[in-house]
Amino acid sequence: MMNREKLISKWLDNNLSDEELLAFKALEDYDHLMKLNTELQGFKADDFDSRKEFNKVLSAIKSDKSKPKSHWYQPLLRLAAILVIGFGIYYYATTLDTTISTDYAQRTTIELPDASSVALNAKSTLVYNKKGWKKERDVELIGEAFFKVSKGSTFNVITTSGTVTVYGTEFNVKQRDDYYEVICYEGLVGVTYKSHETKLKPGDSFLIIDGKQIAKEKEIRTTPSWLNNESRFNSIPYKAVIAEFERQYGVSITLLGIDSTQIFTGGFSHDNIDLALQSITLPLHLTYSKENNSIILKRE
Repeated sequence: MMNREKLISKWLDNNLSDEELLAFKALEDYDHLMKLNTELQGFKADDFDSRKEFNKVLSAIKSDKSKPKSHWYQPLLRLAAILVIGFGIYYYATTLDTTISTDYAQRTTIELPDASSVALNAKSTLVYNKKGWKKERDVELIGEAFFKVSKGSTFNVITTSGTVTVYGTEFNVKQRDDYYEVICYEGLVGVTYKSHETKLKPGDSFLIIDGKQIAKEKEIRTTPSWLNNESRFNSIPYKAVIAEFERQYGVSITLLGIDSTQIFTGGFSHDNIDLALQSITLPLHLTYSKENNSIILKRE
């Protein structure tokens, strides 16, 4: 009968005859060989050749006549476990998405693999994948961010409301509940909303509130106001102003007898809550009271 090593070698080469296959299946360690092969074949890392690694493991195992045959496979299984774990760590470390999130009253700046930069506003999340970044520069955004994009392949900002495709370099994207706004500050960007693309030049805006497109005046600022610790609004529903205030200060606001859909023009600073409250209440003749992180606004 053919010896064990030859049977395994021919099995690896998929070259067993029917008689040899029966002999191979009769090996006392057949179940363990199949288990190891399944573990290695099931691994899907791009640069990992499971057959090659299986051969490496087998070649590392030396038959020891002095030890019981029933235990020869134990070091093999230990080596296999090390291989699977090692390559598993490499695979997941290089394919998992990178997620950056900010909390209430928090802001951060992110440098992407191509040296593009993203300023992430309060209570926002950015997701991207480093692997294959040069081929596909896609980021997912929840919240608000200002982008400075380096030249290169197509750069897409994907939100639940629509996708922004970059033809230029500087733009701001804000996607909140029932609120979607893109402002181009430099170059050219394309906004795809409901399968229709709108091209924006410097100063142009694209705004959707409650599912309706809103016309806006030309943007005269060169960067978003929030980068300078201030939120500015021009004919925006009051509920959007309140929501932004809550994100910037980490508070909860209750409106009593106030129409949240009324239009507001103005702004508030991010570094003085009392001054900020006056800025969003005095123009509408409202009063406020606050206790800890809870604020109540009502008519005078």
